[in-house]
Amino acid sequence: MSFSDFIPSGNQAVDPDLYDIENQAIDHEGVLWRALIDEADWAGKTLVDLGCGSGWWLPRYADAQKVIGIEPDTTLLPLARQRAGSATVLHGSAEHIPLGDSSVDVVHARFAYFFPHPEFDTSAGLNEVARVLRPGGRLVVIDNDTEEGEFAELLRMSPAAELQGQDTYAREWWKKQGATTKAIMSSWRFANRTDLEDVLRLEFPSDLADGWLDQHPDRLHITYGYLLHTWTAVSLGSTKEKPHETAIRDANTTEPR
Repeated sequence: MSFSDFIPSGNQAVDPDLYDIENQAIDHEGVLWRALIDEADWAGKTLVDLGCGSGWWLPRYADAQKVIGIEPDTTLLPLARQRAGSATVLHGSAEHIPLGDSSVDVVHARFAYFFPHPEFDTSAGLNEVARVLRPGGRLVVIDNDTEEGEFAELLRMSPAAELQGQDTYAREWWKKQGATTKAIMSSWRFANRTDLEDVLRLEFPSDLADGWLDQHPDRLHITYGYLLHTWTAVSLGSTKEKPHETAIRDANTTEPR
């Protein structure tokens, strides 16, 4: 099965091995990981890693009762299944989650699908997450902070700024859906200079990455701000409506700025 609306990522799909080095550099301070647990502790619960890519993070959820990775890119599925451990990896997408209604406690979406923009309405994916979450279950979206940190500075100067790096539209969109947003400042820390250089050139045009590297010749790290958007599924009570019709009241009426 293929998904006509699927667009491969411009980083992991291009170079999965280098993206593993990027993942390895993330959050050595542990502040992001602790914040994820604070927002929606998955210990003893069923967790979905939505857009799990090559499966790097799946083993980190070992204290969950059940871990399910969902990935639309068929080129990444074999890699995810190789490192999944006890997790299950399924072919699916944010709009097409191959799980039953009210079957999941926590959903993580790490830089996957949920990039609200006036030209891209992510309500369909949110409705689908609402369907699979149990009442009181939580979706936590890990996104870039477009305002704070050195990565945000580069993002604002990059071609990606037009869609995700120059304003607070995503933060405002999530607020309209009833989500909370928490800003987390962390960093990427690399074992050597070559890895930092290669990852920055993966994420940004070479001239932009090289300019930053020239200004910071001795650095092995870059400060990185995250936004955690946390949305909680409502209790359906005695309603006979479908979950995706009741859990999100105004998602399809959001007006672009």
